[in-house]
Amino acid sequence: MSRGMWLVARREVDNRLRTRSFLVGTLVSALALAGFVLMQSTVFDGDRRDTIGLAGQAIAVSDQLVSEARQVGRAVRTVEVTDLAAGRTQVADGSLDALVSGAPAALTVLVNQSLDDELRGVLNGLVRQQVLRGQLAALEDSAGLDVNSILRNVSEAHVTVHALSPVDNSLSERLPMALVVVALLYLALLLYGSLVAQGVVEEKSSRVVEFLLAAVRPRQLLAGKVLGLGLVGLVQLAAVGVVGLVVGAAVSVLPSVGAAVAALAWGLLWYVLGFLLYAMVFAAVGALVSRQEDVQSVLMPVTAVLVVAFVLGIAVLSRDPTGTTTTVLSLIPPFSPILMPGRLALAAVPFWQAALALALTAATIVPLSRASARIYQNSLLRKDSRSTLRQALRRTP
Repeated sequence: MSRGMWLVARREVDNRLRTRSFLVGTLVSALALAGFVLMQSTVFDGDRRDTIGLAGQAIAVSDQLVSEARQVGRAVRTVEVTDLAAGRTQVADGSLDALVSGAPAALTVLVNQSLDDELRGVLNGLVRQQVLRGQLAALEDSAGLDVNSILRNVSEAHVTVHALSPVDNSLSERLPMALVVVALLYLALLLYGSLVAQGVVEEKSSRVVEFLLAAVRPRQLLAGKVLGLGLVGLVQLAAVGVVGLVVGAAVSVLPSVGAAVAALAWGLLWYVLGFLLYAMVFAAVGALVSRQEDVQSVLMPVTAVLVVAFVLGIAVLSRDPTGTTTTVLSLIPPFSPILMPGRLALAAVPFWQAALALALTAATIVPLSRASARIYQNSLLRKDSRSTLRQALRRTP
């Protein structure tokens, strides 16, 4: 059994790895993932630095503006502008995000289109402090007030917040990585599962399978085909994942290198289980037809399950990765290969749930493989354009 299976698997690996489509597909996938990672480090970078031009008396609030902006999580760089006309030109061409001028108690802001709400709040706060400072200064001599002390006490006053359910900021940091893992697994399972079905139909329609069955048994042919294409998919997935890992580490967008490596390792493990789960079904339903034109129609129910798993995975992982709905769905074998690695990438799953999902998926693969092998064996030599599932499951004499 093992010798025939490995011969078929080696044939599949040799044929696929040498094709131009495999090399081009791997390169394009790696470039797409690298581009997504780079986009995360530029367009969606939360540490964007705003460049604010200060002119005239507004230069006096430079340090205070930087300090107040830092308190709301914004990085601000101030630039002194001596010519207002030149400053307007810099705002228009994007060199400056805003130009601030006027007295500190009556600042005027020039922007190209609109002023960011956070920066508006910071500048409003500065103006109010300056107005308050002026009002207190008018009373300083008569009442003996210490203006600086009063302002310092006011600025240091704050509320104390206690959260019943503190927000885990690490989830938001890990979410892009988890969604990438889910997307890669979905595409890999769909692509290589479809290749299994198409290969079965191609061999059946061209009658090559009759020559193959003279050398190996049907179960050996099925196991070898699934194993060979699974190894090719594993190589491609690992290569693309490593490229994403290296680029992510280089531009410092990963929550941590260790977390990314663990997410990749879990993703590869779940790809193996998911491929065994789905590929056997793809091969079985592919054997039901004898023409390439009929492949998509018989594959639709299987691909629909994968699409539902992917859509649900994106939705529930983004909304509540630790919720009851997400937990239950990630334990159901058809959904586990998509959902569970995403939850593991988010570090939002206890070990017992991961172990249970692995056990349930492995337990499902065994009877499903037997049923798929029977369908494959009983349908392989049928000359009908399309066999029914009942005919394929019927025990042959």
